[in-house]
Amino acid sequence: NYMIMQSYDFLMLNRKYDCKIELGGDDQWSNILGGIDLCRRKDQKQVYGMTFTLLTNSEGKKMGKTQSGAVWLDPKKTTPYDFYQYWVNVQDADVIKCLKLLTFVPMDEIRKMEKWEGKELNEAKRILAYEVTKLVHGEEEAEKAKKTAEEVFAKGGVSADMPTSVIPDVVGMGVLDMLVKTGLLPSKGEARRLVQQNGLSINDVKYNDVNGVVTEDMITDEGMIIKKGKKTFHRVVTQ
Repeated sequence: NYMIMQSYDFLMLNRKYDCKIELGGDDQWSNILGGIDLCRRKDQKQVYGMTFTLLTNSEGKKMGKTQSGAVWLDPKKTTPYDFYQYWVNVQDADVIKCLKLLTFVPMDEIRKMEKWEGKELNEAKRILAYEVTKLVHGEEEAEKAKKTAEEVFAKGGVSADMPTSVIPDVVGMGVLDMLVKTGLLPSKGEARRLVQQNGLSINDVKYNDVNGVVTEDMITDEGMIIKKGKKTFHRVVTQ
């Protein structure tokens, strides 16, 4: 039982490190209360809990999940570019909320953005992406991610700094296996669905063969440019 495990964790943290407060999302309130109660019953210690409002989208679902997994603050797990792209691609209904909760953009400016629609709203998403990326990864990485995104879309998916996977033996590899190896999809099943739903392009040409393999002619001088959906670009090179 997860609640029992988390309660025991709190007890051990209190015993070993004198931990007096546990923090978590507000969906963890009952688990934290369980830990407070266990510390009181076992050791007669008073400990505390504090929760934060969960960041949810307009449908009430937790934000920070993608088709290929979670969005991480660690650049080794989610690159600054992919982190930037996550915020560029949030739903229209979530942009203003995220600007208010996650950035230091003045509220007067955000209130003006509440009236924006269409292309203007896309600009609000770019502001959100830049500001959150700057907070997490610093201004230099935010500038680089912004520049890369602009180059990728202006040039049809080619940029010196775009996300790249080095796969020496990619020629002859199944396309579905290649998609999983790049990290663009978490499994072959997800990769198969993407191809079946007409969501994959290779070198700006739609690709529909779920049984296809990578051929030498797919590797251009700039590598193989993969486009997943409308907005996710990735390059594969052999060295």
